[in-house]
Amino acid sequence: MSASAVSRPSLIDTHCHLDRLEEVEAELQFAQESGLQGLMTIGTRWSKRHEQLALLAQDRPELRVWCALGTHPDHVHEEELPTLDEMVRVLEQPGVVAVGETGLDYLHGSEEMRPRQKESFRRHIAASRETGLPLVIHSREADEDMGALLTEEQEKDAFPFLLHCFAGGEKLARTALELGGYLSFSGLLTFPKCGHIRDVARKAPESRILVETDSPFLAPVPKRGKANTPGFVVHTAERLAQEREMAPERLAEITTANALRLFSRAR
Repeated sequence: MSASAVSRPSLIDTHCHLDRLEEVEAELQFAQESGLQGLMTIGTRWSKRHEQLALLAQDRPELRVWCALGTHPDHVHEEELPTLDEMVRVLEQPGVVAVGETGLDYLHGSEEMRPRQKESFRRHIAASRETGLPLVIHSREADEDMGALLTEEQEKDAFPFLLHCFAGGEKLARTALELGGYLSFSGLLTFPKCGHIRDVARKAPESRILVETDSPFLAPVPKRGKANTPGFVVHTAERLAQEREMAPERLAEITTANALRLFSRAR
């Protein structure tokens, strides 16, 4: 490992898609050399949960690998919803630390699919309550419905959750934080036209912020135009530290502690 890598702060990439990376072994080595201590590979189809579970074999003392299982809102029309009992049984397996990703996507999803997305989302919420695992939530152009649904469900029975790759407005951020949720910031934070995300990132309580790549998507500045990879989370973390006027080392300490608190099985 290079001297520059050793000097970098220890981070956790709380959201990546290892199943979408071409050279997993090489990318994990790069992540380790970049200073990561762990990462979470996130499922997007319940029917392909076995692929995520197989990736847990990449776990090692020097770089922990955990997973979340669920169905992305873009794919709810492609497969049957699992029963709650089935979800709970599978989610109890070692290395599974979260439920998801799930949520609402009104950018890609047609309006007629919205009831199906909500049904799937509520099923995942039930699984989160049953297992105690945090929910990894995807929300795109659905701020109003997301805020209302989260409020309604939290009032019924609280569950831990994270709005990943936060891209919403200040109102949704405020609602999520008031309900006890966390916000995760991706490479979007570094994009020139995403000032509204930086505004939220500056104001959020330090106890509720996380960093992620969502790799292979959304490579941060200065890696725009390349396929994203977990090791690039250092660039997002550096920008978040800059926005919050703190040292990168302190930002790493905070976000890593937050990740291990939220994903309490990631030990």
